[in-house]
Amino acid sequence: MRKNVLFFAVLGFSMICCQKIDPGGDPNFTIVKNKDSRTKKANRKVDVFGVPVYALKDVSDVKLLHAANILAQFLDNNEDGIVDNPLIVLTLINQESGIFLWAKESDAGKISLQDLGDEETIPVWHVNGHNGRFDAALEEIWHVITHSGYSIVYPTIFGESAGSSIANAMDIARGGQFMSIPSSYPNDAWYSYTDATCDYNCQVTEYFYWAMLSILGAQENRFDEIQQEWKLNTKQLVETQDPVMYNLLTNPQYKFPTVLPDGTYMH
Repeated sequence: MRKNVLFFAVLGFSMICCQKIDPGGDPNFTIVKNKDSRTKKANRKVDVFGVPVYALKDVSDVKLLHAANILAQFLDNNEDGIVDNPLIVLTLINQESGIFLWAKESDAGKISLQDLGDEETIPVWHVNGHNGRFDAALEEIWHVITHSGYSIVYPTIFGESAGSSIANAMDIARGGQFMSIPSSYPNDAWYSYTDATCDYNCQVTEYFYWAMLSILGAQENRFDEIQQEWKLNTKQLVETQDPVMYNLLTNPQYKFPTVLPDGTYMH
């Protein structure tokens, strides 16, 4: 664990662990004018347990609030107003992490935050039986939580490099340890990501997403769409075919979510 993360954890643990935190100023996530110098192009933001969700002017308020609610539900999954894993939230804050919503893809690469497109944020997916176009807010927001949170707080377990527990599980899922994308994956691999721009560390991030969101039920209706990349689209399949990863992601020590966020955080 990085020393500065530990420092923040020791100082702030009791405050975050034992008190309710009011995200964004009220339970409805008030949208406020953005004055942060590092994200000048974003005109609005919502604060979620100290983690900002920014939006460019062309992003709808509906999408901004939806993203904020998804983030809150991931961090406070039982929705009692208390974050489930204080060290993760403290680390996200310490890493200056956040979500950046854009309407034009050309704006996505101009800021060092997790980006999320307005058009790929699909609130209706949660009310139409998880059918139709997938709500990518689930994926992108989970990425920032794992990349800037879990991988740092628990580096030997969830670190995004070879030798961590999650990387070892991924090597099994891919049918071998491939430091670069292989020409083809073994027939028995159930995780076969082929994006050449995604290095080994990135592969871990994506694996983390596929397994966790399958356990939470987000991929149940998506097998035909995702099978070329991920075959264990249900909780039962992850449990039976990838027990190492399943045990990691259901270990109560790490306070992972157990309910799929739907964008309606209430506390």
